[in-house]
Amino acid sequence: MDRSVEALLDRVQERAGYTRRQEAAGAVQSVLEVLGAHLVGDDRTDLAGLLPRQCAPLLTEAAPASEPLTPTGFVEAVAARDDGAVTDARRAVTAVLATVAEVADDSLLRRILTQLPPGHAGLFGRTDPM
Repeated sequence: MDRSVEALLDRVQERAGYTRRQEAAGAVQSVLEVLGAHLVGDDRTDLAGLLPRQCAPLLTEAAPASEPLTPTGFVEAVAARDDGAVTDARRAVTAVLATVAEVADDSLLRRILTQLPPGHAGLFGRTDPM
């Protein structure tokens, strides 16, 4: 799989149905920053290592969240970050996290989902917590 930032943005743009790459770039930034705030330790750095180098700081430099978010809360946090609609945020979250799930192996994805409250698997395009 091509791990360039262009390939990542193309995949997110396709998944979300965005007409412009800029929309995909904004979605990647917002979603990875929210995700990075909710991951700690090796899981966060291991995932950052699998993404294009431009994306790594979005995960690793995010300030830790003060409390965990439900899947709905995760989507709402992305919407609030972008001053956007929840429906637009849901589209961004599912497009970006499903793309992230493609680059992470099952073991890493399982560890990531373990750090998040129950129900996040669907946001990653998975039907069960693995």
